[in-house]
Amino acid sequence: MSATIGEKAPNLGVSEWIQGAPTNFDQEKDHVVLVDVFQVNCPGCFMNAIPEAINIYNKYKDDGVRVLGIATAFEDFDKNTLDNLRMLAETGEVIGETKKALAMYGQLQDDNKLKYKIPFPLGMDNLTKTSGEISKEKIMQFIYPQIPEFDSQPEDYRNQIIHRVKDYMKSKEFSAETFEKFALQGTPSTILVDRKGILRDVSFGQSGHVESMIQKLINKN
Repeated sequence: MSATIGEKAPNLGVSEWIQGAPTNFDQEKDHVVLVDVFQVNCPGCFMNAIPEAINIYNKYKDDGVRVLGIATAFEDFDKNTLDNLRMLAETGEVIGETKKALAMYGQLQDDNKLKYKIPFPLGMDNLTKTSGEISKEKIMQFIYPQIPEFDSQPEDYRNQIIHRVKDYMKSKEFSAETFEKFALQGTPSTILVDRKGILRDVSFGQSGHVESMIQKLINKN
């Protein structure tokens, strides 16, 4: 089941919760839920999105808002791993490009660890080793959410996009359930679900509008 804004949100695909009690949308009734989707090897996630999610957690945790962190992987599969997520949660240690960027901007402690502790539950996206033939149906499921008017585009353009998506899918070692179910475009991304479990927003990159959406959802009966 893929996610559609305005409809009931499908549950997140989580292989393991490594911090906090296991949970999911169907267990968060009466809460507004913000999910911060990140990669461990993603500088922008740690410089902007995670601090923003922590700020929202601190401001609204007493107003029925739950914040969850889901680490995913759509690239750098050797770095974006469960082990590195566990190390991050337990010690605050970061790796790869994240470590380089945060060190460059003076955002790490002397021991190369984060200056902040992530206070909300953290889980790992459900990764499945990819194998077998890439079907036309699978390719179109990937394209339509991102290019809704795809069928009305010129044939040359359509063929070009299909080839590019097929090449992209061939290059992927793993399929990430949450990432694909919500048709995410990259990291950082946010998923916002209201008190009734309805999907309200999916955003990629800087999500400055999310806090105002949360405020509106809090004030709604």
